[in-house]
Amino acid sequence: MLEAGADVVHFDVMDNHFVPNLTIGPLVCEALRKHGVTAPIDVHLMIEPVDRIVPDFAKAGASYITFHPEASVHIDRTLQLIRDQGCKAGLVFNPGTPLHYLDYVMDKLDMILLMSVNPGFGGQSFIPSALDKLRQVRKRIDDSGFDIRLEIDGGVKTDNIRQIKEAGADTFVAGSAIFNQPDYHKVIAEMRAEMAKVG
Repeated sequence: MLEAGADVVHFDVMDNHFVPNLTIGPLVCEALRKHGVTAPIDVHLMIEPVDRIVPDFAKAGASYITFHPEASVHIDRTLQLIRDQGCKAGLVFNPGTPLHYLDYVMDKLDMILLMSVNPGFGGQSFIPSALDKLRQVRKRIDDSGFDIRLEIDGGVKTDNIRQIKEAGADTFVAGSAIFNQPDYHKVIAEMRAEMAKVG
């Protein structure tokens, strides 16, 4: 994927508790680093609780660690824990999660990740209401003056990535849209071409 033009490795961690699926842990993240991956690794924790595992992923080589506010009893503390471990910190919002969790922690965020599907499985269709949510979060970021990335994950494809960028996203997670194609270079190039059309 990196050779095909991807900038960041997005790493989905699921616990079969917070979401109905079970995936990879810190050892795989560490293995990527040992294999020579130097690109940023963006670890999305879909697990509950989160605090116990944060130091393990930091030690394993995570660059960003994002988590869902519903999975932390003390959001501010968890964000500080991630930063104390030397990683960039972020919050993840499911389609039905309200944005009020952002009200008092913007100064501790390096990334806000909006899910445009309900997490747990790949290959789902983009939920259109995510575009309005993107616009709302983009305004919050711009008004805050903080340097916070706005990431989107779920159903991102060549035919909608331009619209998603126009709504305010600057970081894009694509899984099935790339992995289900025979030529990774081609689809990533097509996505970049679509994004380049946005002024």
